[in-house]
This record gives sequence, C-alpha cells and structure tokens, in this order.
Amino acid sequence: MIVEIADFKIRPEQREAFAQAITHAAATVLSKAGGYRNHRILACQETPGRFILTVEWDSLEAHTVGFRQSAAFTEWRALIGPFFLEPPHVEHFDVVAGS
Repeated sequence: MIVEIADFKIRPEQREAFAQAITHAAATVLSKAGGYRNHRILACQETPGRFILTVEWDSLEAHTVGFRQSAAFTEWRALIGPFFLEPPHVEHFDVVAGS
C-alpha cells in the first residue's frame, strides 16, 4: 500500500465551494477507482486556500496508471480543476508506522 498526498491551492473565497466539489468528486469518482482504499480531505486552518488530500492505494501503479490514465481522472479534474490556482503538488509515500 502507498499513500498519495496532494496539496491544493485555491482562492480562499472559494473554500466552501471547493470543499463541496472535492467531497463530491471523491465520493462519486475517486472512491470507485481500482486499487483505491480510502481517502481523507483536510482544509488548512492557517491558510484558508490550502487543502490536503490523502489517498491510500493498493500500489503506486493503481494511482499513476490505473486512475491517472483513465476517463475517471478526466472527470475528477473537470470537477475540481477549475478551482486550482496552480497544479496540485502530488507525492507518494510508503507507510513506515502507524496505529
């Protein structure tokens, strides 16, 4: 399993609209992707225009190939992309420890 962490920057005045859009997109598009396990959406208190999305995937390829190269990714970006001030910063992590 890997964890994708995506850092989004949006206009602070669109915080509520983006929160609704990404919540809807995660429930209707992301969660149906092959290799998807779960996700969490975090809204930054100190920086109102910043959101973090964490997604657990079965493998790196489940995200980078299975999801990113699918029609579902196009749908995902159509729902949330209009809010972006810049492309999100995305990295993948191995879980070393947890509870």
